[in-house]
Amino acid sequence: MQEDKDNLTDEFYERVEITIDPKQSQIRIDKFLMDRLNNTSRNKVQNALRAGAITVDGKEVKPNFKVKPGQLVEVLIPRPAEASHLVPEDIPLDIRYEDEDLLLVYKPPGMVVHPGIGHRKGTLVNALAHYFGQTGELDVADANYQDRLGLIHRIDKNTSGLLVIGKNDFAVSHLARQFFHHTTERKYIALVWGDVEEDEGTIEMNIGRHERFRKLFTTYPEGDAGKWAVTHYRVLERLYYVTLIECQLETGRTHQIRVHMKHLGHPLFNDERYGGDKIVKGTIFSKYKLFVDRVFGIMPRHALHAKSLGFVHPTKEEKMSFDTDTPDDFTAALEAWRRYVDGRRSAVGDKLT
Repeated sequence: MQEDKDNLTDEFYERVEITIDPKQSQIRIDKFLMDRLNNTSRNKVQNALRAGAITVDGKEVKPNFKVKPGQLVEVLIPRPAEASHLVPEDIPLDIRYEDEDLLLVYKPPGMVVHPGIGHRKGTLVNALAHYFGQTGELDVADANYQDRLGLIHRIDKNTSGLLVIGKNDFAVSHLARQFFHHTTERKYIALVWGDVEEDEGTIEMNIGRHERFRKLFTTYPEGDAGKWAVTHYRVLERLYYVTLIECQLETGRTHQIRVHMKHLGHPLFNDERYGGDKIVKGTIFSKYKLFVDRVFGIMPRHALHAKSLGFVHPTKEEKMSFDTDTPDDFTAALEAWRRYVDGRRSAVGDKLT
């Protein structure tokens, strides 16, 4: 069994490759995988097969397909949980859509998506466990998608925006396949430092962990490390000192937009990890610095919002698209910059400094 070691992704599913042994007898693929995969059941395997999350030699197959020696089986399975136990908590959820297959929620800035070291409680997953009627502490080590209550993807703690949750095995597998193969549509709004030169562009550059600072990620322009990552961007509004942009992701690497924009020399406004928490554009004088510090206070996080999300519904097979406005702190910070730039232009014309 060969496992895809790409852990630099915002998705919770990974690909596992299994090459059928030359001495393997021809048996049904669902039975074969039950014997090979931990913490699974025939029902889960069959749902994954029907959702196209399992392929043989690159082709989708039915549960009664019989494997043959030498074939390559590829399976999307949940990544190992970071927390061993989960405590349901009565935390209000901002639900934007729900049916029997999925749930669309808005995650506010400051909320961690799933439990991990330093964040055992107060996460979105703790809230989902309570919402779905779980009681008492859950041992997530014995579950598959249940360990994260249907979570398919995530966004950073200080990023606001939309997340889709699967409510059953089939829906989770179907959505996981879409995220893994980059067929979903995800658009973000970001406020970055400086005047972005091009009105639109594409950043195609590997992203991986920083060799010295392991909590940070960086670009690898030569492609000698990290994983392939693609971000499309376009300028929405120019405010001389900062630029409002829209980013559309093809891939879902951790910190992808933050790292790609830093590489361009335009770190996200107030992004402390990637250099945006200091003045990057503009002459540092007392009044300007006081203004920037005030806006940092208005938006004490990096300026990134997961604005829209599109995918194919697992059972209806219809394209669904959702959109949400920027939160109050983002809107207030943007308005503050507009007023400041308008005021400066009125005073000195186009010769801003």
